[in-house]
Amino acid sequence: MSLSNPEFSESSLLRPVEISRESHPHKKGASIALMFAAIGVVFGDIGTSPLYALKECFSPEHGIPFSADAVYGVISMVFWAFAIVVSLKYVLFVMRANNHGEGGILALMALALRTAPSGSKRSLLIIMAGVFGACMFYGDAIITPAISVLSAVEGLEVISPDLTRFILPITVLILVILFVIQKTGTDVVGKLFGPIMVMWFVVIGLMGLYQVVQHPAIFSAINPMYAIHFMDEHALQGFIVLGAVFLVLTGAEALYADMGHFGIKPIRMGWFFIVMPSLLLNYFGQGAMFLDNPETISNPFFLMVPESFVFPLVLLATAATVIASQAVISGAFSMTSQAILLGFVPRMKVRHTSDREIGQIYMPFVNWALLILVVAVVLAFKKSENLAAAYGIAVTTTMIVTTFLAAIVMRVVWRWNTILVTLVIGSFLVVDLAFLTANLLKIMEGGWFPLLLGAVCFLFLMTWYQGRKILRQNAMNNGIELKSFIESLMMHPPHRVEGTAIFLTAHVDYLPVSFLHNLKHNHVLHERVFFLKVSIWDVPYVKDGERITLRDLGNGIYVVRAVYGFNETPDMGQIIELIEKSSDLKFDMMNTSFFLSRDTIVSTEIPGMAMWRERLFCWMYQNAGRQSDFFKIPANRLVELGAKVEI
Repeated sequence: MSLSNPEFSESSLLRPVEISRESHPHKKGASIALMFAAIGVVFGDIGTSPLYALKECFSPEHGIPFSADAVYGVISMVFWAFAIVVSLKYVLFVMRANNHGEGGILALMALALRTAPSGSKRSLLIIMAGVFGACMFYGDAIITPAISVLSAVEGLEVISPDLTRFILPITVLILVILFVIQKTGTDVVGKLFGPIMVMWFVVIGLMGLYQVVQHPAIFSAINPMYAIHFMDEHALQGFIVLGAVFLVLTGAEALYADMGHFGIKPIRMGWFFIVMPSLLLNYFGQGAMFLDNPETISNPFFLMVPESFVFPLVLLATAATVIASQAVISGAFSMTSQAILLGFVPRMKVRHTSDREIGQIYMPFVNWALLILVVAVVLAFKKSENLAAAYGIAVTTTMIVTTFLAAIVMRVVWRWNTILVTLVIGSFLVVDLAFLTANLLKIMEGGWFPLLLGAVCFLFLMTWYQGRKILRQNAMNNGIELKSFIESLMMHPPHRVEGTAIFLTAHVDYLPVSFLHNLKHNHVLHERVFFLKVSIWDVPYVKDGERITLRDLGNGIYVVRAVYGFNETPDMGQIIELIEKSSDLKFDMMNTSFFLSRDTIVSTEIPGMAMWRERLFCWMYQNAGRQSDFFKIPANRLVELGAKVEI
């Protein structure tokens, strides 16, 4: 903590040079326990892909004549997709590009932003790429629960065709229950995730092993020439199948996004020792089964086991898909929370569901919006195979953005040789673009949905970001310099009253409107006045010892800056406690008042954004959550003073 810092200003504290996050247990080494915990959270999405991926690859609509060569070709593509995209790109390369241990598209964007001057065209390009990738993740968060649960419940068709009519109602019921229980938190349920997912991977691995033992020649599909020959022989149709092959990779982004919870080593261990072997065994097993029984293509996963085992497998698959859905829902909560703190989403209610795990949060608005969209998607698309095209486009777009941002980090942050970066990133982009192009062929079949959703989300997020930027610029252009005003005011001070006043300010160098209104209307100044600025830096966590910077202006007037990472939630009680611990300043909360500005934003013809975007920003601003709730300010100590602001 820094006290009485003469260099204290907005510009000097814009961004940290080096801040380390709080130590976490996984930093001391990867443990077996963490590996199993990671299996329960990180691998649910990619782990349930065998339910629908190969079924879609051999869909009759693709027009690929069934043959042994086709089976070997598709299985070969699956194997090399795992090897190149997941193992090489994500697990070995991209996971190294972490922001103080945190992964995910927004954490990577924040890391890449530190390489570009603030306000430059390069920084804007990085922001737009990161925001669009995050928006496409919302498409993933909607499609994953829909396609995963739907594909699991479709196993009822194997038991009896008469059960087909129950698939949609049961799927919707499971999804509604899943979203309703979100408000209770996942602390208790989370303890079951690891064992259930380990059981899932063991079962699907044994299912595949049983099949490949009967047809071990399927392992020859490891030879990449089978994949090359398949693509050469089938041309455009093979390219369409490539888009279906991509479904085996859905969830690869989660390995990177959830890295901060478990660390790199546990995720790598879980992937190479348990998850990848089990998945490959199952995919190779399905391929071996196709060679002996081509008719099993109709629903290969559930037809791998005897009829008496289908119902228990449906139950296990449903549990696994619910876990996969839970992981992506929690990811949507976390990413939205990050986006709020980074300034891309309006404030909204965030409820912490665990006293021990800071990352376990619940956001009512996000939860119910996801539920409505997920149920609508299930009812609109009806079958998992109809959702496949939409799923592929959502994930491939995010992957390409990740590759782009990783390239910036490799070149500028790691200072890798340009030729090396070009070779590595170029290789990854060739694969990513091939998958994206293959999926773009399915835009009319459902691929339009994530693109439309991503575009709408992008519009909202960038409008909020640019609108807030205009507000800040207006405040600086029209604002009154804090230090000089206080010096002038103290030459002829107003009447001082007992107590402490804390004024939240958007800029440490300028007076907040709430202070001017209070002085103008009440003609008094409290005996102690604090101007408090809460800043969010582009690191995930900030140590408590580095969180507070305080400057004493004399006469009982102070300027305080509280710094938080984008994975933390600002807390007024914590800020006051840290000020007390590091100084002789003490607070009596019953004698402390918090002053906030409650502005009304009005769109005008003043140059800024297009008029319709200004109106959209005004609507978002007026419907955003209250500052007092977001910063956890006691309601009975709050004073809000309004003003009209034109943009």
